[in-house]
Amino acid sequence: MSTLDWIVLFGTLVSIVAYGLYRSRGSDTVDRFLLAGKTMPWYAMALSIMATQASAVTFISTTGQSYVDGMRFVQFYFGLPIAMVILCATVVPVFHRAKVFTAYEYLEQRFDAKTRTLASVIFLCQRGLSAGLTLYAPAIVLSAILGWPDRVTIALMGVTVVTYTSLGGVKAVTWSDVQQMCIIFFGLVASLVTVITLLPRSVSFSDALFLAGAAGRLNAVTTNFDWNDRFTLWSGLIGGTFLFLSYFGCDQSQVQRYLTGSSIAQSRLSLIFNAVAKIPMQFFILFIGAMVFVFYLFVAPPLLFERSNLARIQDASAYQPLNERYERAFNGRRQAAEDVIAAHHAHDAAGEQRGAAAYRAAQRDMDAARSEAAKLVETTGGEPGFSDTNYIFLSFVTRYLPVGLVGLVIAVMFAATMSASAGEINSLATVTMVDLYRRYFRRGASDHHYLMASRWATIFWGAYAIASAGFGKKLGSLIVAVNVVGSLFYGSLLGVFALAFFFRRVRGTAAFVGLLAGEAVVFWAFLFTGISFLWYNVIGCVVVVATAVAITYGGGERAEI
Repeated sequence: MSTLDWIVLFGTLVSIVAYGLYRSRGSDTVDRFLLAGKTMPWYAMALSIMATQASAVTFISTTGQSYVDGMRFVQFYFGLPIAMVILCATVVPVFHRAKVFTAYEYLEQRFDAKTRTLASVIFLCQRGLSAGLTLYAPAIVLSAILGWPDRVTIALMGVTVVTYTSLGGVKAVTWSDVQQMCIIFFGLVASLVTVITLLPRSVSFSDALFLAGAAGRLNAVTTNFDWNDRFTLWSGLIGGTFLFLSYFGCDQSQVQRYLTGSSIAQSRLSLIFNAVAKIPMQFFILFIGAMVFVFYLFVAPPLLFERSNLARIQDASAYQPLNERYERAFNGRRQAAEDVIAAHHAHDAAGEQRGAAAYRAAQRDMDAARSEAAKLVETTGGEPGFSDTNYIFLSFVTRYLPVGLVGLVIAVMFAATMSASAGEINSLATVTMVDLYRRYFRRGASDHHYLMASRWATIFWGAYAIASAGFGKKLGSLIVAVNVVGSLFYGSLLGVFALAFFFRRVRGTAAFVGLLAGEAVVFWAFLFTGISFLWYNVIGCVVVVATAVAITYGGGERAEI
């Protein structure tokens, strides 16, 4: 990167941290450190909720997902508005009136201590795994730019995030998120404008849309019903609704955001904002990936987008003929794209069909060459199961964006990760201190003692995230991996909260056994079936509720009258 890019990058990051710490003054009690004294306005909570979701995974991996598979991933979010409306009517008022620090405290009020503890442990397992993946995404950025090993960049980012979070608490996290989301929105718009500007002069924006559609990159909605297809209208509406009900209703990293609100109305507004804004934001990010794909129809993409592994295979005897084959396929695809545009302008349907057929043949050749290159990475000592999806957008940014804008876009990725990682680590520390430490290990201590325990828990979970982050390189598309991990646990958590809210006769033991049964069935589906991960959320919830209801009404536990 240029000197200007470094100035923009570090200037942006320093200003975000400084602003967050400035706004967090006075976070010297447990209530202020963990819940900001319940003083946050709706717009700050809304942007913080959005920022906590929008990690660097979103920008690095979602754009790559669109490049290779089109915009079908947007269907993943179709259940979000439905979930938000339900949560505003049910969960938000209950949690506010219960005056809890965590969602799992309510489970003890409703059921018993063992159910609260099990739910807390499930959350810690799920969010702890996700925290490592979230931290790994920006490590890709630094490693690609600086040529440093992943473990060094992971440690640097982790230490920065832990320091920032342990000093400022949730108030620092939330106000920093507000600033970060403004930077993110600006960076996204700048990226899209740039990629469209870089298209050949002979290719208009409408031509780019036509080519993206013809190449299957604008396929935002898939109406077929297939249990094994990850992204369809039905999995998004049904499975996505269950996932987001659990994510925003049972995941402390999100619940803690709207528990900081000054009133029920303020918390509801923050969720409704996300219901309205999240799908357009994800559509916009995916659309950037589709336009990057169109850009690479006319400018030769590298055989592999990850530079270090591309350099690794260049000494292999199979590389040169493979690269030549790839270049021939690219030239054929570019010519086919130009022919399709010409036929489209001339309203020549037959010509469009011929050009599309030539395009598909060339694309198959390019995909085959890339697959062979990925296998060559493995045979030359690289990681098994190598995938460069997470490097596609990064490669475009560092190669083609103008000076200054490169630093801004990379700052966007760092800002997003700082927000997401800080939110995750803060929520993990909150659950550890409130649901485990204060509940079982040290009752009746001073407020200052619990404040320090929260800070030490923050440091612990930050270290855990750093240690587990390296596994991200083995998981392919990070945006998918993050949501697969979440879906292994979210459905069961949603089931136990559904029991708490809607099944008043169910008591603690039935809920506890149901929660265990739900997790067992979900892991069975994950290990032994090909069912798409979004359906795990439905399966887990249904099994938990069905098991607990069967125990209650079958006489296994005396029902509450």
